[in-house]
Amino acid sequence: MIYIYSLFTFLLLLGGCRPATEAPEKVENPQDTLPVKPPPPLMTGAEQLSAYLPLLQGKNIVLTVNHTSLIKGRHLADTLLTAGVNITRIFAPEHGFRGTADAGETVNNGKDTVTGLPVVSLYGKRKKPLLSDLEGIDMVIFDIQDVGARFYTYISTMTYVMEACAEQNIPVLVLDRPNPNGNYIDGPILEKEFSSFVGLHPVPTVHGMTVGEYARMVNGEGWLKNGVQCDLTVIPCRNYNREMYYELPVPPSPNLPNARAVALYPSLCFFEGTTVNAGRGTDKQFQVYGSPFAGAGDYYYTPVSRPGAKYPKHENRECRGYDFTDLPPDKLHQRKRLTIRYLLDFYQNYPDKDNFFLPNNFFDKLAGTDKFRKAIQAGKTEAEIREMWRPGLEDFNVRRAPYLLY
Repeated sequence: MIYIYSLFTFLLLLGGCRPATEAPEKVENPQDTLPVKPPPPLMTGAEQLSAYLPLLQGKNIVLTVNHTSLIKGRHLADTLLTAGVNITRIFAPEHGFRGTADAGETVNNGKDTVTGLPVVSLYGKRKKPLLSDLEGIDMVIFDIQDVGARFYTYISTMTYVMEACAEQNIPVLVLDRPNPNGNYIDGPILEKEFSSFVGLHPVPTVHGMTVGEYARMVNGEGWLKNGVQCDLTVIPCRNYNREMYYELPVPPSPNLPNARAVALYPSLCFFEGTTVNAGRGTDKQFQVYGSPFAGAGDYYYTPVSRPGAKYPKHENRECRGYDFTDLPPDKLHQRKRLTIRYLLDFYQNYPDKDNFFLPNNFFDKLAGTDKFRKAIQAGKTEAEIREMWRPGLEDFNVRRAPYLLY
């Protein structure tokens, strides 16, 4: 027995074994000491000048742009003029070339005071370029930041530009930009009889596509008038995927001042078709909502006329409702669905339900159908309404797949 114990002690001293309680020696992995490489920077289509400048040389170009058409803080028009590109005029969408006009406000033709270029309004008496606007033109470029909601009218402007160019065999170049609400699809599919400038095509409220992808679908699905095909080129973003949280570098329009408003806009814009104010006339546009006649809510505010929101709904009247300015935009991005309970709960607590929806049926145009309004009036639950939408969303998800770039 003594002999065995002595032998064990001898082997232990030699390092032949370790006590069971001693931790094994850590072997350092060389990979653990390597610095973590940051992800490659996102590049918009416009920033990739080498990919499209050769397409513009010696040609007469029209730009469909606004204040969001920037390359590292400098406007696309200034960049291209410096590069020697012959820009003949600018097509301006809703809110104008400089992005300061009210929603729905007529934008007039004029001349840009910075570049001296003539500006043709596509949000005035007409929304589609005339033949005279395109005479002698070799290519039209579209570069405008969208927010991914069907009723945001920049994609309607793009459609009419594509249509006019297709009719005259003029190529269109779309410089793609990320969709800040591109990580989900939701809402009712637009029905043809409810087509308008706030919704032209049979897509859901939130379509989950960039403007480049949307243009490809418009072309591929034959949605241009008489089925004409546009000679379309898209310069995709680099290092972008639709799951990314992307904060826009500049507000895309006067009443979407920050990332929170952009994230809430697809849900709260439905209030534009009701008697409820969605924050226009405040500094919390599309981050608050309320009405002088509300039956619920713990937030009070008074809309006033201000730049970008002249004559807001319930101007100079105290409204009662809700304030969402404490919601983090990145958390809203993770919801991946419309928050329709805002609308359902406010309607249920509204004392005068017969006058909740505006008589001009603007709500139905925003929704792209009258079924959503009727479901709300019938007291349908959120689950029941979502089940109404499900077949259309499943079909759309399949239809859009061939046109996706990311």
